[in-house]
Amino acid sequence: MDAFETVIARIVEKGGMAVALGGMDTGKTTFVKMCAAVAMRVGKSVAILDTDVGQSTIGPPTTIGLRFLSSEADLEPESLARADAIYFVGDTTPQGHLLPQVVGTAKLAQQARESGAEIILVDTTGLIGGTLGQVLKFHKLEVLRPDIVVGFQRGGELEPILGIARRSLPVEVESLPVPESVRATNFDDRITNRQARLKEVFAPPVHRWKVKASVFLPQLPPDIDPASLDGMLVGMEDGKGVCIGIGILEYREESLRMISTVAEGAKALRLGSTRVTSEFLTTRVDLRELFVSD
Repeated sequence: MDAFETVIARIVEKGGMAVALGGMDTGKTTFVKMCAAVAMRVGKSVAILDTDVGQSTIGPPTTIGLRFLSSEADLEPESLARADAIYFVGDTTPQGHLLPQVVGTAKLAQQARESGAEIILVDTTGLIGGTLGQVLKFHKLEVLRPDIVVGFQRGGELEPILGIARRSLPVEVESLPVPESVRATNFDDRITNRQARLKEVFAPPVHRWKVKASVFLPQLPPDIDPASLDGMLVGMEDGKGVCIGIGILEYREESLRMISTVAEGAKALRLGSTRVTSEFLTTRVDLRELFVSD
């Protein structure tokens, strides 16, 4: 039995929560799916929490997604993408969004625990470098309180984070090499993947509603030009603390509207930091600049 199989067997036997850490293209998602498959074969109930807002496997990009699995068929990409719960972060990178990243992770992890899932597997972003990466990963681990952390690294690039976990938290920490079979995705691949996912999320039929400035978080400045919100991505809140989907704002005929495949139920809109084109390409928007008046 190799190191991967040994760690997977321990996770499945022990149960609880396991968190996969590593940079981009290190095999975290593959490992999580392997663990889930083994766990279901032995009759364990499994939930996957996907906190990678840029290359989401559960839910749309810009969100954290939670999926409860009932069979190995649920691990197929099309099925896995259908989240049971999401939390809107509003950007495809955690940079500048550490607070919603940590809050959303904690919120959905609690939902997974309350569901009674015997094994909760957490996938994470590839942001591990520098102070920002260390701060984000430490606070995620702090709120998650996992039973085991599995780090994937090519050299010692993950040691600062794994060292913090070993010294600061009551958690088992394992370090594994990146599998040779892992295929690197380039920048263009990531853009294409994200574009395809968003296109799927907004596949017809879509619904359109006029929206009021009073429904936004953060609150819109009274003198903001509504045309500047055209194409902005929003999270749809149900008034009970639950995100029920995402939408795109559009400004047409001097009116601000939202398009979404979610038919009804939105009570508030959480404004993201991402603008989406008609071809579902994304660009980052600094809300501080958007809200500045001339």
